[in-house]
Amino acid sequence: MGTDREGGLRRPVRAAVYAVCGAVLLAGCATMPDSGGMRDVESTSRRDTEVRVFAMPPREGAPPAEILQGFLEALTSDDPQYATARQYLTEPAARRWRPESSTTVLADGPGIQVDRTTRNVDTDADDYTFILTGSKVARVDEQQAYTPVTGRYSQPVRLTRDRKSKQWRIDVLPQGVVMGQSDFQRNYMSVNKYYFASDTGAGVPETAVADPVYVRRRVDAMTQMVRSLLAGPTNWLAPAVRSSFPAGTALRDGVAELTPDDQNKLTVPLNGRASKVGREKCWEMATQLLFTLQDLTSTVDTVALQRADGSTLCTLGEDRAVTVARRGPVKRPEYLYFIDDEGRLVRLPGTGTTAEPVPGALGEGIQRFGSAAVSWDEHTAAGVGSDGKSLFVGSLVTGGALEPPVLRSNGVTETDRLTAPSWDARGDLWVADRDPARPRLLMLEQGGGEPIDVRVPGLKGRVDAVRVAADGVRIALVVQAEDGHKSLLIGRIERDGSVGDRPEVSVMGLRSATPELEDVTAMSWAGDSRLVVAGREQGGVQAMRYVQVDGSTPEGPPPAALTGVQSIAASEDDRLPLVAYSSEDGIVRLPSGAQWQKVIKEGRAPVYPG
Repeated sequence: MGTDREGGLRRPVRAAVYAVCGAVLLAGCATMPDSGGMRDVESTSRRDTEVRVFAMPPREGAPPAEILQGFLEALTSDDPQYATARQYLTEPAARRWRPESSTTVLADGPGIQVDRTTRNVDTDADDYTFILTGSKVARVDEQQAYTPVTGRYSQPVRLTRDRKSKQWRIDVLPQGVVMGQSDFQRNYMSVNKYYFASDTGAGVPETAVADPVYVRRRVDAMTQMVRSLLAGPTNWLAPAVRSSFPAGTALRDGVAELTPDDQNKLTVPLNGRASKVGREKCWEMATQLLFTLQDLTSTVDTVALQRADGSTLCTLGEDRAVTVARRGPVKRPEYLYFIDDEGRLVRLPGTGTTAEPVPGALGEGIQRFGSAAVSWDEHTAAGVGSDGKSLFVGSLVTGGALEPPVLRSNGVTETDRLTAPSWDARGDLWVADRDPARPRLLMLEQGGGEPIDVRVPGLKGRVDAVRVAADGVRIALVVQAEDGHKSLLIGRIERDGSVGDRPEVSVMGLRSATPELEDVTAMSWAGDSRLVVAGREQGGVQAMRYVQVDGSTPEGPPPAALTGVQSIAASEDDRLPLVAYSSEDGIVRLPSGAQWQKVIKEGRAPVYPG
């Protein structure tokens, strides 16, 4: 067996496969040589995403290294139940192994080293041990939730030789699946499933909250997503959302695969747990399903739910779903807003290039502003004075007077005072005070009253920027650590308190969304579970990219490069262009499929509503 300079085996040779390239069946797209030395083969290229791969079973008389290599290749195939991979295991190991328990993602395909502490030196021995190695990138758990991880991966794999058949098989192996990052990107995709905010507030429509999970791309992803939705939200999001499906609801026994009909209607047979729900509750259930499936595919626009006896529980289409719950912004933003060279809050309609002051006191120039936020309904605005000391709130109505500030900071310098504010979907206003003597994250109910100190357990550093998602459940914070580095953290908003009481508000479950960026300079929500971020990579390279709330990288190209970015504005309505403020070009925007275009030089701090 060939070894590298460290005495470890080279990376696995790709096993023979049958690949479906589009609708064409190709036999032997790659083959395993039955003679000659081992050779390096890197993980599958991302360009192979349309190729469907099926692994070959173990070859008669294959040696231990080939058995292990074949098994690792089988893990990257599109075999629905990993039936071929199990053929590389002993019967007891096949019964114990649970591939669905986790997926460990490594920077490259798993390396293989001979375990020198075992009896491997004895070529006549009936067991053989290898060590799988690599650098960890991420882990997908049993709920299909993605989490970035770091560190070395090292797991033993023991093979044994059957005394009768003389065939080598794997007897001891780690639970779950392990593969390289490029194979993971080829095999898996991120899809949002949807639940409802637990506490939307009085008068606020039911709000759908995205819960991203990773499913196998070509293994009946539609049925995977329905089962995942019925199983409930991921552990991270669960404390802040609810499902309208009764506990224990699942697909009816015997349902193997769900497929929409030629009218784009998907029928979902449920078990008895859901058979007695009322019409409105059923509409909520169907809305969750429809939102989830439409994030996966464009081939479903109607959902029909069935009782356990096969009768129809309810049917719901796109037109009714939008009346049951909202997903994303309250409405499509009418304007882009920014601060002009006179310190006024101004607005820019559609694709126009001529800005006008907003109606009301914030557009009159009585008070100069450095940053601002506009409520989701575009009826109210908040502005932080140009010195960062004071937060003002006013209606966007002509003739309104400038009211006294609703909040003041005692920070000594501008950078130690108030951040730019952000509105949530309930009409509450969020801002951080960066005063080193008393750094705080604050919320003002309906934009006024006594500010509520928001608890942020586990926060290490001070909040330097705040943006609340359109769903009002998730919040993005740029946090500056003691060493000066700034990172992007995502938290979930939890409120305790009965109606009419002053609530206790917390941001829980902080997690990093930009593990590859050393410093974050600007960010904005750019979708149901996506943000756009500008920052500095290790080594000082300036970058702008899209990131998912779980820390993964979404598919598709990043935004075009832009130098000197100081702030970004993106809408969760993806029909609107990305906008940024650059110290070199002023306010610029990026229409879909185009390059950055200059909008206005004399302006800063652009924002969409939110």
